Amino acid sequence: MSRYLVLVLLVAAERLAELITARRNAAWSRRRGAVEYGRGHYPAMVLLHTALLAGCLAEPALADRPFLPALGWPMLALALAAQALRWWCIGTLGPRWNTRVLVVPGLSLVATGPYRLLRHPNYLAVVVEGAALPLVHCAWLTATGFTLLNLPLLAVRLRCENAALRTAPTAVPALDGAPA
Repeated sequence: MSRYLVLVLLVAAERLAELITARRNAAWSRRRGAVEYGRGHYPAMVLLHTALLAGCLAEPALADRPFLPALGWPMLALALAAQALRWWCIGTLGPRWNTRVLVVPGLSLVATGPYRLLRHPNYLAVVVEGAALPLVHCAWLTATGFTLLNLPLLAVRLRCENAALRTAPTAVPALDGAPA
């Protein structure tokens, strides 16, 4: 369990790095006239992602969940792959990436990096991580709960982002992020 604790704490530190990056990028976007969309669902995203990390720590401890190598190692590989995809997205979008939906007028859509392959690649990372990270240590209730709560929230987020893209077809949204 102590190695899993370190893993979850590292993911939490990564989330803080995301928030710092997002705050800096939001300032960059706002200096360029960005308009924010979907502000209402953001607190629910923050709460859900925080609950994911808390559940990853609480469930294995409280329910005495074991580490099962046949499940844990593949889930660790998926969780790490999700992190790599997330930071590929962040690197590709540069200062346009954000945990909020910010549309900067006049910028063209990004069609490089993972965006060549998927419209919203960061959300693939969110979905994979939400299932894989808890399952590293058999926290199946956390994995299931996060997934079931994340799906409708993700649907709201995707509708919001896609609407933002439609209202500003020549703009690139500083989006596709997952808050803490």
